Amino acid sequence: MASGRLLATVTCTAPVNIAVIKYWGKRDEELILPINSSLSVTLHQDQLKTTTTAAISKDFTEDRVWLNGQEEDVGQPRLQACLREIRRLARKRRSTVDGDSLPLSLSYKVHVASVNNFPTAAGLASSAAGYACLAYTLARVYGVEDDLSEVARRGSGSACRSLYGGFVEWQMGEQADGKDSVARQVAPELHWPQLRILVLVFRAESVVPARMREMLSCIQARDFQGFAELTMKDSNQFHATCLDTFPPISYLNDISRKIMQLVHHFNAYHRQTKVAYTFDAGPNAVIFTLEDTMAEFVAAVRHSFPPETNGDKFLKGLQVTPVLLSEELKAALATEPTPGGVQYIIATQVGPGPQILDDPHVHLLGPDGLPKPAA
Repeated sequence: MASGRLLATVTCTAPVNIAVIKYWGKRDEELILPINSSLSVTLHQDQLKTTTTAAISKDFTEDRVWLNGQEEDVGQPRLQACLREIRRLARKRRSTVDGDSLPLSLSYKVHVASVNNFPTAAGLASSAAGYACLAYTLARVYGVEDDLSEVARRGSGSACRSLYGGFVEWQMGEQADGKDSVARQVAPELHWPQLRILVLVFRAESVVPARMREMLSCIQARDFQGFAELTMKDSNQFHATCLDTFPPISYLNDISRKIMQLVHHFNAYHRQTKVAYTFDAGPNAVIFTLEDTMAEFVAAVRHSFPPETNGDKFLKGLQVTPVLLSEELKAALATEPTPGGVQYIIATQVGPGPQILDDPHVHLLGPDGLPKPAA
């Protein structure tokens, strides 16, 4: 047990991001440099976030890390890459400022505790939120003020996109050392206030550059139809490419395909694209829609995938006023109900980037540098 007082303790939160133009692979496996630029939407931390506490003390004998209460192997290469990079930046900073202004000893070990407020199995990019949060928190502890894209990227490529709120581009960059492969915000959190996101959690079971330009202009113009169609095309092509590899990789399952069908039937009924789906490396669907369509689509999901037992807990997050589906829409959906196919829905919206929590009560590590017992 660490006996002395902690030298510095910082707690931060970071968001989940959902790519609408995905990153399709790496041109450099070690530096985690992508073969194409990608674009994502940052989800609101009121519903989905990672919280991380980092503490350093002269009394710690080794670096240690806990995730969701379980101690993890601190020797994981990606974790080590993040720690190395942040300490390198801290040393660089120290050598350029007066030594007295940085009393912090870089030889001190760090303890890190991190928790997600959403199930890791929800198929959301928990590693993106996790590594963005780690990079942001370590930077605060070590007094690093540089761009953190590289630190976060070393942990998980898409993590650099979780360093900002709103709509974020991860630029592929051209330099071999990756210094220009950075994330930047292309539109702020409040740019498109009507946009809503539904995460449908299931039961466990090269056209990119042009598309990037098109997607950027759709977001700037708040053009939902264009945004929705590009999002679905990119997701479909990504998953078709996965199936085209040998051996094929299939991330989608029968429920995924039924959700795609539901979206297309819903849009056909309305004779315009009111809802879009995308799937990451997992079967769960992320749905984009606008505020005035959300309640009707939630009702369509409930109709097509009737909750088995948790009717009252089926919808989490933002309040959605229940609406009744018209008989015409029910007929147009033309689906055989799949009871329990969707376990629950998380309703959320576009949100901000990482935040520092000033209240010491929220620290996940106690004064001894060990995780506080779960409340």
